[in-house]
Amino acid sequence: MKHSLVTAVMFAAVLHGQANVIDLPRGPLGDGPFIFDTAEQHKIKVTVITKALDRPFGMAFLPGGNILVSERGPGRLRIIRDGVLDPQPLGGVPKVNARANAGLYDFVLHPKYAQNQWIYFAFSKPGEGNLSATVLARAKLQGNSLTQVQELYSTEPGTNIGGSRLAFAPDGTILMTTPAAGEVQKAQDPMSAYGKILRLNDDGTIPRDNPFVGKQGYRPEIYTLGHRDHLGLTVHPFGTIFNAEHGPNGGDEVNLIKPGANYGWPVISFGRQYDGTRILPYKEGMEVPQIVWVPSIGPSGIMFYTGDKFPAWKNNLFVGSARYGEIRGFGHLERVVLNDKFEDIRRERLLDDLHQRFRDVRQGPDGNIYALTDQEVGALLKIEPAQ
Repeated sequence: MKHSLVTAVMFAAVLHGQANVIDLPRGPLGDGPFIFDTAEQHKIKVTVITKALDRPFGMAFLPGGNILVSERGPGRLRIIRDGVLDPQPLGGVPKVNARANAGLYDFVLHPKYAQNQWIYFAFSKPGEGNLSATVLARAKLQGNSLTQVQELYSTEPGTNIGGSRLAFAPDGTILMTTPAAGEVQKAQDPMSAYGKILRLNDDGTIPRDNPFVGKQGYRPEIYTLGHRDHLGLTVHPFGTIFNAEHGPNGGDEVNLIKPGANYGWPVISFGRQYDGTRILPYKEGMEVPQIVWVPSIGPSGIMFYTGDKFPAWKNNLFVGSARYGEIRGFGHLERVVLNDKFEDIRRERLLDDLHQRFRDVRQGPDGNIYALTDQEVGALLKIEPAQ
């Protein structure tokens, strides 16, 4: 009955050319814990660490087990100590543009954090009128506040406010995604920083071996171009880089990232426009996705599982999902099994019954899996094997 209702609502939306995502009634997240059966012989336990977060976006695990969590809309940084959310936000966060999907984004620790204590983060910096810039910054955490805050890089002012993910590459450079759904043509504009993956040194300078360094008409910080909103970014243990990217109506993607490559938006997509019209799926010189979803799942944070708690899931890709087929209330975690060429061979949807928007997923230092739900009453969940 549930699936027939979803199908009927989706058909009605396509028939009438609606671009808005449809809501179905759903209750609040319970207190848990929850037990679920999964494929590959795992029964999992899902524990609610906290559900007092406001639109959380990203998380980072500090040495010793404390967890930093960014709240996108309010632009606040929270900390979870010994499994308990501190009721007071951390201080020292720069002022953010907190409208629509703008705000405080991803947090990552420097690979040599034990030596230098640098924490890197991205945020939307307010400008004149409705304009803002996507900024990469770093800071140190002392007590209950960020200190020594340094803005390392800023895009040009624009109306693109879809979010930004960060990841350190094996060579110590930092990768940063920038959105282009608001101004789609900028994704193909080599003089705009939007709709790109940018590559920077850890001090914000531009690496000399970036693919467009010295090429006239290109911003030298660009690593790849032709992206829409891409809210997932991860580096495989072997060093290969992947992003997760929203399509329009269908055509969500995971891409294998190659320096200098063009990933096609808005020229090509396996999705359709919101009125149902088709988009070209291929064009010479543009990359096709490694993984595609039709209908949309609203992909967000992604990670490869490398721990020992779930041995049958080792090297599987996990993808956060905000919805399914333009229907809110059907977000989930998606587990994708890949072969040695990073080709998907099977997929499993997890945690559907919680009816949450999943915004980020990370492996904790304890080998368990942690997930953030993107709600006004957002939660941090811990996923572990059930005893």
